[in-house]
Amino acid sequence: MSDPGPSPAAEARIPETTPGPHRPGPAAGPGGEARPAGGARAGLLITLILGSLTALPALSMDMYLPALPDIGAAYGSPAAQVQLTLTACLLGLAVGQVVAGPMSDQFGRRRPLLIGMAGYVLASVACALAPGVQSLTVFRLAQGLAGAAAIVIARAVVRDMFDGLAMARFFSTLMLISGLAPILAPVFGGQVLRFTDWRGVFLVLAAFGLVTTLVTARCLPETLEPGKRHSGGVPDALRTMRGLFADRVFTGYLLVGSFAFAALFAYVSASSFVVQEIYGASPQTFSLLFMVNSIGLVAFGQVNGKLLVGRVSLDRVIAAGLAVILLSAVALLLMTSGVFGRVGLVPVSAALFVLMSAMALVLPNASSQGLMRASHAAGSASALLGASQFLVGSLAPPLVGVAGEDTAVPMAVTQLGAVLLAIVSFAVFCRPGRRRGRTRM
Repeated sequence: MSDPGPSPAAEARIPETTPGPHRPGPAAGPGGEARPAGGARAGLLITLILGSLTALPALSMDMYLPALPDIGAAYGSPAAQVQLTLTACLLGLAVGQVVAGPMSDQFGRRRPLLIGMAGYVLASVACALAPGVQSLTVFRLAQGLAGAAAIVIARAVVRDMFDGLAMARFFSTLMLISGLAPILAPVFGGQVLRFTDWRGVFLVLAAFGLVTTLVTARCLPETLEPGKRHSGGVPDALRTMRGLFADRVFTGYLLVGSFAFAALFAYVSASSFVVQEIYGASPQTFSLLFMVNSIGLVAFGQVNGKLLVGRVSLDRVIAAGLAVILLSAVALLLMTSGVFGRVGLVPVSAALFVLMSAMALVLPNASSQGLMRASHAAGSASALLGASQFLVGSLAPPLVGVAGEDTAVPMAVTQLGAVLLAIVSFAVFCRPGRRRGRTRM
């Protein structure tokens, strides 16, 4: 499940209307409102292409979740070892973003994007043919590395085409499209398992990647003019990121988002075993429960963007979200540890729904606050925020599988520990109470 991303209203506050050294300035529309830069237009097909690219990580992570127990059974591997395939993909997505973003600034958008997508297709086929769980883990790492190009370059294409309010509106549209992926992916994966085994899920991912690659190659134009490119590459980006880490408040929001994402991914990596192995539900039942939780995440994301942002301080929304996640994690730990006796699937699912929904109050707002601290380097900041979330999130699968498949306690403990670290980071680094008197964020 991917981060919902910065809320549109918060994106609009980032001072993106000033042309950067590698970016065309906005054209003035009626009333001075920024319109697509350079007169660019995003028709329905371009919108669908960019939406598909941003949805690729969620599809890659969520579609095969119902098959995790089957993969363990097929290879005779414990849950912890199978969950390492999730960790490998997350690591690939983290490292790949840091590499693909600067490469697209140097060579243009199309070439790195098409190379990454071609690599994604080949890696997906390799996953379907993997002879063992170790080779599957390696191929999942390659799949994440290649698929990362889709996330960061799609976001860069939007920045090339739009500025100001026009960019915020387009990001809002992309959020609605990509938000469908975590809702539909596990459901579709569960239905695929009715007709084939887990290998078929990866073949479906390969087919989706191939179609997206072909349509992208034919219909998505190059959006970064040669004169706007630079030769700094990865070293230049790393120097910029080092400077961003020197900002204590930016680092605080980065840690808040990363630890919250780790709590979310503890659920993503363990939920299929908890629901199917511990409570005996079918892959289809798990898919439906996962869909309901994803709907909560997307719905509260829209509440955050449409109703809260602009009316309530983002720091207060983040604090409220962290408090709800903390209470949900404590409730899950009490239920799964047997304090209340044998607890059924319904109350556990309800607590997970609340925890997932509250993520929409933390993840996008922490990213927005971080980006607003780095308007001078929004691209590098965006890659750093995304990469750190996937990197820290990759620690969750080994932790939730440490005690095997017969208990959900490690999942609850990991979630509780992650949200506590997020709260400490928020209080120590962001210091919302001390900053409120000087500036309102």
